[in-house]
Amino acid sequence: MTLQEVKENFIIDVATNLFFTRSISSVTIKDIAEEAGVGEMTIYRYFKKKHNIVLAVAMKLQQQVAAFFDLSKGSTGFEKLSIFYNSYLKIFMSSPMHYRFINEFDAYMLEFNDNQGLEKYESSLDFFKTAYLDAYQLGLKDQTIRDIGNVELFYYTSTHSLLELCKKLSLNNELLNQDKRSVKYQEIETLINVFLTYLKNS
Repeated sequence: MTLQEVKENFIIDVATNLFFTRSISSVTIKDIAEEAGVGEMTIYRYFKKKHNIVLAVAMKLQQQVAAFFDLSKGSTGFEKLSIFYNSYLKIFMSSPMHYRFINEFDAYMLEFNDNQGLEKYESSLDFFKTAYLDAYQLGLKDQTIRDIGNVELFYYTSTHSLLELCKKLSLNNELLNQDKRSVKYQEIETLINVFLTYLKNS
């Protein structure tokens, strides 16, 4: 790792902590510089704008959570997909702030017309889809997964649903009485079980 990469990673880590403890919108370049113990011009030397830092944080977090999706621990297609879905719960239990960041990230990036940056971020998501589809194909082969037809549609529907639920539950906004009666991790478990029950070849 070069000296520049070390400094960039340090800035990204400082920004991550600030985004987690406060919010993306409330943190400024000045805040990041002060927390890092450097001048603002040092930050601008590595990142042209704040949204470049936000993108860099999102990319690094994406790499970190990829470790949760180690499907090699499963031997059958169904076991691998069980690991895949339950990774959402494990991330929520270990770092719910990750989901809060994603929620803020989506809203923040809508303000910028940076297709190149978003394309790079989106390409990093291909890892998850590829792992999922490989596990599904194995499940068809070993007959632990039933043929559901349009697997890509099911992938996007199920992962988007899980992600949105995790994002909502990470916000701690209990507006209604029913929100207070629910156990958050059990809601995620229930949704995961719905998807796995549908997939399983019984």
